[in-house]
Order: sequence, then C-alpha cells, then structure tokens
Amino acid sequence: MRVFCDADVLIAGSASTTGASHILLRLSELTIIECVTSKQAIAEAERNLAAKIPSALPAFGAIIDAAAVVMPDPALSVRQRLAGQAHPKDIAILAAAVAVGADFLATFNVRHFRVKHAPPIVLSPGMVLARVRRSLTALLEERAED
Repeated sequence: MRVFCDADVLIAGSASTTGASHILLRLSELTIIECVTSKQAIAEAERNLAAKIPSALPAFGAIIDAAAVVMPDPALSVRQRLAGQAHPKDIAILAAAVAVGADFLATFNVRHFRVKHAPPIVLSPGMVLARVRRSLTALLEERAED
C-alpha cells in the first residue's frame, strides 16, 4: 500500500509520537506500508516546523530518513492535467501523488481536493490508518483460513 503524505501529515508525525500521522510513518519504517512524499512537501514542512516548532526539526529529519521515500516534484504536464481537482496551492501535491501511483493521499486538508479519478483516494491520516487496519485484518483472516 503506497501512501502519499502531505506536508501537514509529515509535520504532525514528527511533532508528536502519538496520532495517526506518526503511526503511518512508523508503519512505513517497518515496511508494512510505503509512505512517499515530494520535495515540495518536505520544504513546506521544514519551513512550517522552523517557524512554529523548531524543536521538532531533528525528529522530522530522522523520521523522513527512516520512513519516507522522497520523490522529485511532478512535471508541469501532470499538474496541468489535474487542474481544477485541487486547491491551486495543492495541485502539485495531488500531481505528485498521482505521479508516484499512490493508493492514498493522506492530508488534514481533505476538502482542498476534488479528485475525479482515483487513485489516489484522499483521506485524513486517521482514515488511511483505518483502511490499513482493515487490509491487515483481512490478510490475517485469509491466512488463518489457509
């Protein structure tokens, strides 16, 4: 399962050791899921952490190194193709999620996205985590039947 993490998820996941954002990143570190993000999301998260929670910057760097695959920003053609499906400031995030083939786009700004063709499915970190749990439960039940 590939989850694209928006900057707000990266911030929440590094600023707190509890909550769905942190759990998603830990699951990625354990290779249960794959968290991916873009250079733009990293830069936005670093900028916001430096301004609001500078003490979280070391944890942010460690978590990104351990748990996230950082992809290049998407091509202009991908962003143009998705015009109108996200708030203008978030179109590059949607384009990056599409470009990497993410199953989910985890963000606290779900209302900023109007994806016409999924994937990715845009959900809050908690809702993505609920989907991961359901998938793992189904897998365990399937194996128990074998």
